[in-house]
Amino acid sequence: MTDPMPDPITEEIGLVTTLVVDDEESIRSALTRLLTKMGHEVVAVGTANEALAELRRRKIACILLDVRLPDGAGPDLVPLILHEEPHAAILMLTAVNDANTAALCMQRGAMDYLVKPVDLQDLERAIGRAIARRRDLIEQAETQAWLKQEIVQRGAELRRERGNLERISVATLEALVNALEAKDPYLRGHSARVADLSAMVASEMGLSDEQVENVRTAGRLHDIGKIGIRESVLHKHGPLTSEEFDHVKSHVLLGAQILAPLQHLREVISFVRSHHERHDGTGYPDGLVGDAIPLGARIIGAAEVFDALTTSRPYQDRMTQEEAVSRMRDLVGTVISPDVHRALGAVISRRRALVFLDESPNP
Repeated sequence: MTDPMPDPITEEIGLVTTLVVDDEESIRSALTRLLTKMGHEVVAVGTANEALAELRRRKIACILLDVRLPDGAGPDLVPLILHEEPHAAILMLTAVNDANTAALCMQRGAMDYLVKPVDLQDLERAIGRAIARRRDLIEQAETQAWLKQEIVQRGAELRRERGNLERISVATLEALVNALEAKDPYLRGHSARVADLSAMVASEMGLSDEQVENVRTAGRLHDIGKIGIRESVLHKHGPLTSEEFDHVKSHVLLGAQILAPLQHLREVISFVRSHHERHDGTGYPDGLVGDAIPLGARIIGAAEVFDALTTSRPYQDRMTQEEAVSRMRDLVGTVISPDVHRALGAVISRRRALVFLDESPNP
């Protein structure tokens, strides 16, 4: 929650400080007497430099400014005043009724233009209007600042909420994958193993942290489309018919469709769709060749082959990790990309070295 919007114009409570800038002593004195009677605290100076010095010294609400001064023109002083006090109520005083000068002063930020000699009642009303307009400007500025702060904070809250929803969505889909794999003892934990190995290979290949996490997420979700595959086909132990194989192959498109509403997973979806593409273009669903296959999909495809070779299946005995890497060398250039196989081999070698160190007896 942001703080409540501040009560505007607190500085207007009490005396209004008004600066009179005129090179004629008699006019300064007359205006000082009038403004004092109106309840203003008055500071009177005769030059532009003195006026700027007073603005830097104290907070000024209203300024009566002569158009012609010994050290500068009033219209040129207006922007300098507003730089020091952005919401100053500036009223121009002049002995010459010149429309062009009046227009220039108003364009530069003055609130009114009065011709000397000024009727005292007209001057009092003009000052009242200018002070009221000053109040409005300050209130608008404070409201805008509060709204900006509110928008920034609400935007941050919405981004956090969206991030939480995105994480919940992915976690829910991962739970569905785990439930699907739990039905088959040969596949239990398959997606988690593929995800972890894929992330290590992606890191080995120099991908950024964000890209590595996208590969990991895609590894966890790469078989989500199997939710739409008939169980009689999915858990069949014998050879698949041509129709059954086509049905199984549809899981990559089903997976992409399931994930499509999660727009923050666009790259992940491309990996899920393409993880059964082959380096030589004989894979599915799009027959992509070589580098046209997204790198994350190539990594996940290789990790899936490795997991299939190193886990027990009804139709084969499990291989050691070294045997699997060696066997996969025969698939380089057809099923697996050479660069992915090299990175996979490096990861497995390093992992086996760590296992060896852990198993070594203490001296």
